[in-house]
Amino acid sequence: MTESLVTESRIKKVITADYFNVIDSEAIVELMSQYALDSMGGGQALPEAVKTALVPALSKVPGAFTVLALIEGKPAGLINCFMGFSTFKAKPLINIHDVIVLEAFRGLKLSQLMLQKVEEVARERGCCKLTLEILQGNNVAQNAYVKFGFAGYELDPEMGSAMFWQKTL
Repeated sequence: MTESLVTESRIKKVITADYFNVIDSEAIVELMSQYALDSMGGGQALPEAVKTALVPALSKVPGAFTVLALIEGKPAGLINCFMGFSTFKAKPLINIHDVIVLEAFRGLKLSQLMLQKVEEVARERGCCKLTLEILQGNNVAQNAYVKFGFAGYELDPEMGSAMFWQKTL
């Protein structure tokens, strides 16, 4: 399903990207490249090898999908998602891995529209929840996620909140 809205005199369109469509593929690489340059994305350009390999690699990940937001046909935002599994619910889940809204398009509620599309896909796939990780200093995104219904979680209050860690290989 494609959602189109006309607000603030701009045509907004939110779609699930087709990894085999050249226009969608170019939009994904463009948006990821801009995100990588932003401080929230690490502040460094994506290597050319990553730009070349990104969409073909995404197309091979079972259950992966990308939501694109377009304003007047131009790429404005993106969410990359990956299927996971909840052992406590014995059901699939969707992990939201990248959320990008280009600076020129911020304030247009694109993140909310893209999150709605992600939730729609999750419900179609029988998922029990959406997960994501966020930087502590990204207050704008935190507010957007809270507005959409996200919250930190804990299994036992005595053990505290869940944390997201990594080990680079």
